[in-house]
Amino acid sequence: MEKKRVLYVSQEICPYLPENDLSKISLQLPKKMTELGNEVRVFMPRFGVINERRHQLHEVIRLSGINIVINDIDMPLVIKVASVPQARMQVYFIDNEELFKRKFTHFNDKGDAFEDNDSRMIFFCKGVVETVKKLGWAPDVIHCHGWMASFLPIYIRQYYKDDALFANSKIVFSGYTYPYENVLPNSNLSEILKFDGVNGVSEDQLKSSRVDSLQGIGIANSDAVLKLGALDQDLESIIESASVPVLRFNHESDDLRIIENFYEEVVNAESLA
Repeated sequence: MEKKRVLYVSQEICPYLPENDLSKISLQLPKKMTELGNEVRVFMPRFGVINERRHQLHEVIRLSGINIVINDIDMPLVIKVASVPQARMQVYFIDNEELFKRKFTHFNDKGDAFEDNDSRMIFFCKGVVETVKKLGWAPDVIHCHGWMASFLPIYIRQYYKDDALFANSKIVFSGYTYPYENVLPNSNLSEILKFDGVNGVSEDQLKSSRVDSLQGIGIANSDAVLKLGALDQDLESIIESASVPVLRFNHESDDLRIIENFYEEVVNAESLA
């Protein structure tokens, strides 16, 4: 089987954030694909709770310095990188002082979701793509993990549709169940997407701040779904109604090489786009 270029995009990766199903599989999967001989790139947000000194993050000057436009506002993109201990892989961190410096992930110290989570989400997705473009690295598979990567598929389909680097990329999406539901208070998504010329998302979806609704947008614009473990019923229903291949995988017991075979099937299948 020909080895692949696989781009992993996740909002949480262990050991940089606490262990949970999302952060563990977001480490285990690219680590295994690297061991199997695939070429891998891994991206996550550089949340302010990540200890840069402990994890030895450093800025990549040649990749930093461009501006990401969010609803007509220029926001500087900073790229940092760290090597994962006991793994032959690196993680790239998407950073911006205004969006990610705060010492929290998605919620403040009162448990309220940040009002700019929509801007942070879109900045993250666009920042990943712009960095991959600078690397000149064309992925065969783009595997998105979690709600913060939910809009990456639709941006690849529409905003970056004329970019030859992603012309043959296939998108796999993995959704998760979280201990919270609402993440986008007073969402400005409608204006952000309109400014970027991204359409095809219903007003109900844009007004919803629920993570399942966001992940549903990711699933609807992907070529395949990789289901990892038990999910809540709403997300299960979204996956059941998806008109794309679905691999149901138990990351506690199944062999990760099954996923490599799934990638091969997805790459060889007709594209959704």
